[in-house]
Amino acid sequence: MQWTSLNDLREKYLAFFEGKGHLRLPSFPLVPINDKSLLLINSGMAPMKKYFTGEEQPPRTRVCTCQKCIRTPDLERVGHTARHGTYFEMLGNFSFGDYFKNEAIPWAWEFLTQCLEIPEELLYPSIYEEDDEAFEIWNKKIGVPAERIVRLGKADNFWEHGTGPCGPCSEIYFDRGLKYGCGSPDCKPGCDCDRFMEIWNNVFSQFNSDGKGGYTELEHKNIDTGMGLERLACVMQGVDNMFEVDGVRKILDKVVEISGKNYGEDKNADISIRVITDHVRGATFMICDGVIPSNEGRGYVLRRILRRAARHGKLLGISREFLTEVCDVVIAENVAGYPELGEKAGYIKKVMSIEEDRFNATIDAGLSILSDLIRTPLAEGADTISGEDVFKLYDTFGFPIDLTREITEESNLRIDEDTFKMLMQQQKVRAREARANISGWSDASKSFISTLPATEFTGYTDYKTEGEKIIAILCE
Repeated sequence: MQWTSLNDLREKYLAFFEGKGHLRLPSFPLVPINDKSLLLINSGMAPMKKYFTGEEQPPRTRVCTCQKCIRTPDLERVGHTARHGTYFEMLGNFSFGDYFKNEAIPWAWEFLTQCLEIPEELLYPSIYEEDDEAFEIWNKKIGVPAERIVRLGKADNFWEHGTGPCGPCSEIYFDRGLKYGCGSPDCKPGCDCDRFMEIWNNVFSQFNSDGKGGYTELEHKNIDTGMGLERLACVMQGVDNMFEVDGVRKILDKVVEISGKNYGEDKNADISIRVITDHVRGATFMICDGVIPSNEGRGYVLRRILRRAARHGKLLGISREFLTEVCDVVIAENVAGYPELGEKAGYIKKVMSIEEDRFNATIDAGLSILSDLIRTPLAEGADTISGEDVFKLYDTFGFPIDLTREITEESNLRIDEDTFKMLMQQQKVRAREARANISGWSDASKSFISTLPATEFTGYTDYKTEGEKIIAILCE
């Protein structure tokens, strides 16, 4: 078991499954193609859902990928822990009606124990509690002792999402050692402590669910394998979390260099350093794949993480624009696997720079006012900031409500959300009425305009490209 870089691990995995007859596909874009059910691609199998359902024909029945992914449900946790992140890469090998358990399980074991040379005694398989077929393969074919094969229930080892294809899972856990454990004599894979880290998940898509507890056997069974690249790199590099992995650590070190802070000395500074590291990494790939900052949808996700990164730069005492400097390191560390980053480097940095500049133009005044708003309830022993004050901050200075919410929560305060929403609605009604009373318009035109949804000018928020140029478009 030798130290292996993030880039080398990606290549080893893809080359291994190419050798097993798989077609290596490049990562699909983060923006879903012909799929309105997802804002952003959040798993390795997400871009291939129609291959699994049979709606589209796959290019080959065996495919392997390393897929870029963005997940934001735990955005507020990013930085506060060393395990949460918005961007990650998911390794996957897939079978569309081709091979099944008898091939997928041995190949997983072969890659980990022979290709990566991870000691067998540090690996523990888990299976769905009713999947005796998987147990037999692990025990009889692979030779893993029965006592080291853990049976887990439906919540842990059965993949199902509403109606459609579903099935049991078989995971492989890496034993990180007693020092990461909870001390319980019953500690084993599936425990909530940090000792056993899941590094491989084979999903055996063999049933069709009616969503009501009924399952029928699929004629063509599928394999959906998922494995976090950064998580595997933690194992191969002997580090505790994704921020310590080589390609990510170099981004973090750049933030440290720019800020003049030392990582690991101050809890609050470490939070900000991790936020910037993760968010610029994710934003770089999002912009490369065509996402632009805006006030809705995936564009809002991008805007939010860029502004959150810029704000944490201020918390670190960085008084100048800096996001593009961090972006340079992201591109350098990932261009080997994703050449398009180099091809679009100028464009990516321009979009990022414009957004940081726009944010900086309004943030200082807003932060100063918000600080005053926070001091008043704290001095009075209250726990709420008035909705009127928050609305004024938003309406006058364009200060984002999500950022207000995050900052107030850091002081254990909450916002009067009901009043804020009421004032927002009143503003929309006033705007609609104003449009319906424009002098010079016919009554018919006024009637039509009054039916339009309220909008407000939010600045130069969307961009279109012409080569390396960015042209700001005035929009609502």
